[in-house]
Amino acid sequence: MDRRSVIKNAGIAGVLATGIAPAVHAQAAVRWRLASSFPRSLDTIFGSAEMLSKTVKALSGGKFEISVHPAGELMPAFGVVDALQGDNIEMAQTAAYYFTGKDPVFAFSCAVPFGLTARQNTSWKDHGNGRKLLDAFFAQYNFKTASAGNTGTQMGGWYRKEIKTVADLKGLKMRLGGGVFGEGMAKLGVVSQNMPAGDVYQALEKGTLDAAEFVGPYDDAKLGFNKVAPFYYYPGWWEGGADLEFFINVKKYNALSDENKAILDAACKVAATDMTAKYDAVNPVAIKKLVAEGTKLMAFPKAVIDAGFKSCMEVFAEHEAKSPEFKKIHQDMRAFQRDQILWNRFSEFPFNQYMNGVKI
Repeated sequence: MDRRSVIKNAGIAGVLATGIAPAVHAQAAVRWRLASSFPRSLDTIFGSAEMLSKTVKALSGGKFEISVHPAGELMPAFGVVDALQGDNIEMAQTAAYYFTGKDPVFAFSCAVPFGLTARQNTSWKDHGNGRKLLDAFFAQYNFKTASAGNTGTQMGGWYRKEIKTVADLKGLKMRLGGGVFGEGMAKLGVVSQNMPAGDVYQALEKGTLDAAEFVGPYDDAKLGFNKVAPFYYYPGWWEGGADLEFFINVKKYNALSDENKAILDAACKVAATDMTAKYDAVNPVAIKKLVAEGTKLMAFPKAVIDAGFKSCMEVFAEHEAKSPEFKKIHQDMRAFQRDQILWNRFSEFPFNQYMNGVKI
């Protein structure tokens, strides 16, 4: 049995269950640093980086270690791409759409409005053209990607006032994750601001923000948004399944032994699966608690979502006209999505629709 194959294709529990210990005796010790764009308090997202580190250490018998650093410890939250490009760190954990100021193509590696769900995103990247296309693009920034976990469909954010019509969005100062969503919302009159998660509460409290979106009930409650904005809207149509990612310095990765490459690849998959599963476990409990504490849970009016769809499709068309790279990746993603939507009509959608209507 090939040890590297076992390590690469199984999670940590599966590897340990085989009784096959990685051959670490001939390996020189490797010490990497990972800079996250997230605070340590977010045990869902930051916890994925910690799971990666734990798994790498276990699989290598301590010969390969990755120290994990929260936003601001080694560099600012949004400084990780420059650090990778300059060979200053080996890895980062971030949301790719934070960096659309460098190029709008970054957004496809995390989430775009009316885009892929968590499962569709994984499928497109791992069994479609997604990862291949994106890594070819990211080569110019000196990194390759691996999923750090997906949040699933996100919430629509926290608002100081009700959003009854599209007109209520005009002039709204809102923290948005980044990417073409901000441009689409700007067409509706929203003043988009991209800032690290750790800075949002204070901005809402001081009134320099009128609204903010981050992820969902569990993370949002940890950040305290419910204390400064009473209205909590759904769904987050701009993030049908946001993929957080590990950015891996290509030069550092290529310098690893085959053994350590396999260990790192396997550890990324363990961490990604764990994050997504954790979100599904903790969000239902968190949303019940928020509502019990007075949060006003609201559905976006369909007219608002329709207006968002129209404005975002205009933004996609504008970027396609300017960037062949953007067009190639966007068109590939949409072709994949159309097949996924077709299959979903006969699989999860009718099943979930039925289960939502019965008592269990």
